[in-house]
Amino acid sequence: MIWGDHGWHLGEKDITGKNTLWDRSTRIPLVFAGPGITHGGRCQQPAELLDIYPTLIDLCNLPPRDDLEGLSLLPQLQDADQPRERPAITSHNQGNHAIRSQRWRYIRYADASEELYDMIADPNEWNNLASDPKMKDTIQQHAKWLPKIDQPPAPGSMHRVLTYEPSTDEAIWEGKTVKRNDPIPN
Repeated sequence: MIWGDHGWHLGEKDITGKNTLWDRSTRIPLVFAGPGITHGGRCQQPAELLDIYPTLIDLCNLPPRDDLEGLSLLPQLQDADQPRERPAITSHNQGNHAIRSQRWRYIRYADASEELYDMIADPNEWNNLASDPKMKDTIQQHAKWLPKIDQPPAPGSMHRVLTYEPSTDEAIWEGKTVKRNDPIPN
């Protein structure tokens, strides 16, 4: 099995770095080979890094576990067209989550703003469809997968984590308070 770190923006959408929920920042290479895996298969369905451990349990014929959040990818490794039980979920700081199905990327931020992209028609995520009334059902189908438990930052880490305070509509980054229309602090 081979995997790598997640992506990096090189100026797209005026971002340099990897701290977004867009596809370019969240995709990684993930390759499996060996017994029980179809040779040359290429699955186009989203997966999560949380899926690696349950997959290795299945591939190694270890006793199954029911306390893991990830899903085994063994069905997709045996048949790349096998449907996945649920979309992949990515979180970035408290309240910011992306739900990635095969066709769609839905993002909801801590301030309740939303983005929806058709990853087939718009793989660079330029056209946010979230405000289109025709997309209401698609948004609802994806929003149901948003995490029910959304833990705050670990004690002592808030200076490194972007947080959002809904009562004041302010974000806090590295100890600096930012209002919605303020420029991004240096």
